[in-house]
Amino acid sequence: MQVSGKLTNKDLILAIKSGKNIDEAISFIYKNYYGLLENIVLSNNGNKADAEDVIQEVLVVFIEMVTKDKYRAEASIKSFLYTLTRNLWISEIRKRSSAQKRNTTYEDSRELIEKDISDYLVYHESQKLIMTLFEKLGEKCNQILTYFYYNNYSMKEILEKVSYGNEQVLRNKKYKCLKGLINMVNSSPAIMENLKTALQNGK
Repeated sequence: MQVSGKLTNKDLILAIKSGKNIDEAISFIYKNYYGLLENIVLSNNGNKADAEDVIQEVLVVFIEMVTKDKYRAEASIKSFLYTLTRNLWISEIRKRSSAQKRNTTYEDSRELIEKDISDYLVYHESQKLIMTLFEKLGEKCNQILTYFYYNNYSMKEILEKVSYGNEQVLRNKKYKCLKGLINMVNSSPAIMENLKTALQNGK
């Protein structure tokens, strides 16, 4: 599979599900959709660093949904990622904003493509099983991912707690940790089954 070629939704889903050429699939998504997804954040009071964080998380969630057959392909991947990015960014805005700033514009501007996205985001944020996977990634990854996803620390706050030269180096490390998490889930049927069970129990 060539990143430079035009890949169909079917090509991308197959690459992710099979675990083969997954890096090429992710690169294709970055190349073709990053600008669109980044604009969602930039046009709604975010900056480029915010967009980078959200898009990384979008890819992790999307890949998990595909590998667990939660992605029904009723919408194109482009539309699906757009909605997923928008909803994750709305969630982040809610965390950051006071009650006064929770503007209904973000909530009313567009409906979800499907209810599964909302349900899965709740699952993604609430499952304690992820903490166990974080620990398996090593001490540094465990610290970074726990601070970011469970303590809601900013990258600047995390930098003060871990020994990295600057925020960009820290962001690169965070991305590698997320990639390691994806690989771990994809490579272990047992982990996949545990996550599936956790999802069912969390509903």
